[in-house]
Amino acid sequence: MTVQRIMQQRPCDATTVTPDASVADVLEALEQADVGAVVVSPDGAAIAGIVSERDIVRGLRVFGSNILGVNVRELMTSDVVTCELRDPAIGVMAKMDAMNIRHVPVVENGKLAGMVSIKDIVSDRLRDVEDEVNSLSSYISGSH
Repeated sequence: MTVQRIMQQRPCDATTVTPDASVADVLEALEQADVGAVVVSPDGAAIAGIVSERDIVRGLRVFGSNILGVNVRELMTSDVVTCELRDPAIGVMAKMDAMNIRHVPVVENGKLAGMVSIKDIVSDRLRDVEDEVNSLSSYISGSH
């Protein structure tokens, strides 16, 4: 299973904000898209960073009640872990687990193509396991 297969089975669009967006803008984008992270991009294609709900919570400790007006570039993670469409999903899942991250932007030809979450990958893996169990049950019962 590849990242491309996951993206073909469910919408994996990446929500973006510009580096000049405020944290209030990010919160609005997170809510409207019902996602846990947004890609920071000057043009919707290049990746400057990523901001997650976790980043905002950590920013609360630093900026306190002033956080809503803080520029997103002060909170974003600049060293973004990405993957490509052809990458095996199991490898992306292992990387997410090892790095304790839940969202990975997908790039194609150096440009943002979408975003996968750990939920996307686990859901796809569960479907594979269910299909495997059903096939084995059919084989064992002789109804293959």
